[in-house]
Amino acid sequence: MGRKASVVDASGRPLRRFTSLASASAALRTPSPRGGHLDLHNFRNRDWKPAQRAAGITPLRRVYDLRHTFATFALRAGISTFDLSRYMGASLTMIDRHYGHLARDGRDQAFNLLDAFTDSEAGNVHAVDAAWTSEASSVVRSDNGKSS
Repeated sequence: MGRKASVVDASGRPLRRFTSLASASAALRTPSPRGGHLDLHNFRNRDWKPAQRAAGITPLRRVYDLRHTFATFALRAGISTFDLSRYMGASLTMIDRHYGHLARDGRDQAFNLLDAFTDSEAGNVHAVDAAWTSEASSVVRSDNGKSS
């Protein structure tokens, strides 16, 4: 059985509260009503859970789940795992472990890029100056240069 997608009407209390506070403090992106740090426990109980119930979202999601949603959407949009790891403040290893299957910069994408590069018909490929490559290293051998 698949997940039921819900459309959230963001015109309610949480959004109005957020937008009214957004410019109240330049130092904090999401300040509390008094201008300090947001108390996550109070936000969850006063705004987050009621907004989900009003939107008919079941089961209720954690605020932390937005992090996973962001990572999933970012990778599906084509953001590299390297850039995503920087945006999320996470290691590349963690991003790859949890979201690598969604990344366009994975193995198949690498093969596609290499195929496009070697394709003589490809118009959007940058030329590479390989004059620095020595002739000895450019020789391809079936035994990879190993002696039998």
